[in-house]
Amino acid sequence: MANVTFKADVAWSGSGLYCEGNARGFKVAVDEPEELGGADRAMNPVELLLCCLGGCMSICAAAFARGCGVELKGFRVELEGDLDPDGFLGKKRNVRTGYQEIRYRMIIDSPSPQANIDKLRGMIEERCPVSNTLCGVRVSKIGP
Repeated sequence: MANVTFKADVAWSGSGLYCEGNARGFKVAVDEPEELGGADRAMNPVELLLCCLGGCMSICAAAFARGCGVELKGFRVELEGDLDPDGFLGKKRNVRTGYQEIRYRMIIDSPSPQANIDKLRGMIEERCPVSNTLCGVRVSKIGP
């Protein structure tokens, strides 16, 4: 299969730090909590990133369960990440501006054999595009 190019655009609202993203006609709001200068009207980008990772893992679970012999009754991912805002705010030059670490816990509700559930877990970890992207994609400008 040939590469598929996904597109999105995000625009600042003109007020505070609030932004809206759009992809294929679907919208998502982005803001910051008050302690980081926002109005706390929506998730901030790094919270949204955790949701994107969890959403991708959930989609993988639903997509791959049958092939792994797993009867999926429910699936949930709990995620957390450590980030020092002083890097983003420019208070500390030697601090990474992004997450230092992201941790997750998959909760799989299934009566299937543990070996099948473990196979599904491994497939999710191996094939999740968002997880793979977080492991080292190059980000570059489209134009000037």
